[in-house]
Amino acid sequence: EPDLEFEGLLKRQHTRVKYFQGSLMNAMDLERAKVHEADACLVLANKYCPDPDAEDAANIMRVISIKNYSDDIRVIIQLMQYHNKAYLLNIPSWDWKQGDDVICLAELKLGFIAQSCLAPGFSTMMANLFAMRSFKTSPDMAAWQNDYLQGTGCEMYTETLSPTFTGMTFSQASELCFVKLKLLLLAIEVKPEDGGDPKISINPRRSKLPTNTVGFFIAQSAEEVKRAWFYCKACHEDVKDENLIKKCKCKHLANKTGATPATPFSAALSKPLLNIKNSVMAKEENGSKPVMNGRLVPIGPNGLVDETYGGYHISYEVKKLMPTNKPADQQKNGKMEVGIADDQAKDFDFAKTEMKYDSTGMFHWTPARSIEDCILDRNQAAMTVLNGHVVVCLFADPDSPLIGLRNLVMPLRASNFHYHELKHVVIVGAVDYLRREWKTLQNLPKISVLNGSPLSRADLRAVNVNLCDMCVILSAKVPSNDDPTLADKEAILASLNIKAMTFGDIITNIESMGDSKDALNNMGDTTVKRPGPIYGTNVPMITELVNDSNVQFLDQDDDDDPDTELYLTQPFACGTAFAVSVLDSLMSTTYFNQNALTLIRSLITGGATPELEIILAEGAGLRGGYSTPDTLSHRDRCRVGQISLSDGPLATFGEGRKYQDLFVASLRNYGMLCIGLYRLRDAALTTVDATSKRYVITNPPFDFGLLPTDQVFVFIHWNKRQSTSQ
Repeated sequence: EPDLEFEGLLKRQHTRVKYFQGSLMNAMDLERAKVHEADACLVLANKYCPDPDAEDAANIMRVISIKNYSDDIRVIIQLMQYHNKAYLLNIPSWDWKQGDDVICLAELKLGFIAQSCLAPGFSTMMANLFAMRSFKTSPDMAAWQNDYLQGTGCEMYTETLSPTFTGMTFSQASELCFVKLKLLLLAIEVKPEDGGDPKISINPRRSKLPTNTVGFFIAQSAEEVKRAWFYCKACHEDVKDENLIKKCKCKHLANKTGATPATPFSAALSKPLLNIKNSVMAKEENGSKPVMNGRLVPIGPNGLVDETYGGYHISYEVKKLMPTNKPADQQKNGKMEVGIADDQAKDFDFAKTEMKYDSTGMFHWTPARSIEDCILDRNQAAMTVLNGHVVVCLFADPDSPLIGLRNLVMPLRASNFHYHELKHVVIVGAVDYLRREWKTLQNLPKISVLNGSPLSRADLRAVNVNLCDMCVILSAKVPSNDDPTLADKEAILASLNIKAMTFGDIITNIESMGDSKDALNNMGDTTVKRPGPIYGTNVPMITELVNDSNVQFLDQDDDDDPDTELYLTQPFACGTAFAVSVLDSLMSTTYFNQNALTLIRSLITGGATPELEIILAEGAGLRGGYSTPDTLSHRDRCRVGQISLSDGPLATFGEGRKYQDLFVASLRNYGMLCIGLYRLRDAALTTVDATSKRYVITNPPFDFGLLPTDQVFVFIHWNKRQSTSQ
């Protein structure tokens, strides 16, 4: 029976919502709900369930029943646990090309939190992008709230770019969109030359845009995004007001060559995995091709080995049938007989190369270590000079359901970081629980475990929580049924406990250690040793909440009314709280625009590919792979970063310049795409003191004034040189 609140909702929306009681396992009920005529079927998970695996299994059974009743209906399902994703692929009529999709709460939630470790506040920015809201600013609100609210009105849209953009580089196109059309172009869809599945490329470098490229935009409305399709150099070159860019009479728009204007499915997805086999066969028949690992290798347009078939990298699917060593006659000279530049070829003597990345080339990899090798006790932790690391405070009972910590650590191990830039991850929690999670973590480098309690101040001091780049507070405990508001009690207590701590003479101890510099370098942090905050309120923190309403207890100094919606509360606007409920709106976003989910997933997971999903579905964990020019080329992709305007190359923009100047200069000179600001809440503070809370401004207007204390969210290119972090 619906409860009172739900009953109220049904009454208010009775023209649009019908409520049926029944079971999805029953064909009669499916008939009653006319599932066969429906546009899509959305299956929501109960996020407060005591047993997530059982909940997922039940929901997957429901999908099987729906697909059995009507195999061509589009299904979007929420799953709690990442490892259950694999079972959906076993349903014969499950087909992501028809729009079926899965939103895995653990994967996305922990992915959002991981990106916040790299760029604090990023989780809030992304969450607001896919929540469909229009904003209303009002004069009686604080200035910071108005700035923040304007960003919450932004959404992600796809639109085909007009022929004017053909042949431009991505950064030229992005600059034109921002300056002329007042749109933020984030990414484009790249169709491989062999006609495989389109891939989404975020802020790509060098490549020229082909005709009818589909672009991914951040904008306030679908109406605005149409400008990208209407824009015509001949007619609109001199138009100053972007609102006047409407359809013009030019020829190129009259005879659209097979272009589709933006629809939620402008990207018609093609070619399933089966084509791997066929295309491998086809390549084998053509005898004149070079051979590597005993198989034929297609050469890409630039003379490099092209190992993709139908958009999938077959390295794993096919290599598992191949011996890993090359034939002996090829090994004599230690070179590969493939069209690779000589200077690269000599680096790939397989016998000497160790595996540094996984087989897809997307993540750093290390041979499996036992958890015993990674456990520190309090004294060892205190002796290790931890600085610029990530502390994960984990509440879990030995038998708690697994939350999939791999989804938190993998984005922090993406291969587009140099090894020394990887932040050390220190997990403080019960080892008995972590033993069960460990097989998914054993191949990821730079992880330590402190067997202790996240509520113990001694443990927190031992891991230098005041010097960390981010402290993440998670709970794997099952919320008890009697009072859902108590579900977050541990997380809130831990968060308040850290805020109440003071850190005095710790820094002097570090200074006195003569060889601390080397220790710091070994810890993968080459940034200047900064003195840590003195008060716990300044420790950068992100707390995961099960229940939205508990956000009111996190910040004692905010005046949020208990009924405030989560996205309007101060901890959420500042990026210090994240709740799973945010991911519900992703269901409707996915329904309207499937590409949005793909884009968010590739941003958040740090580069999970369909191939990787297949490997992880095997359940044997990440496999290492030898580096080839092809897998190494995967490092060259964008990542999220945060740049300060107080010093460094962009400092001149902090002195009252406009956001548009910063946008154009970063794009032209550094290839960085600015997507938003992280601004001090009290602009009066001139010194960057960490007590000062910051809030997120998504895609500010072009004439927005900048301050020297601002930080900028950017998509940065991978840097070939061993760069120091930022």
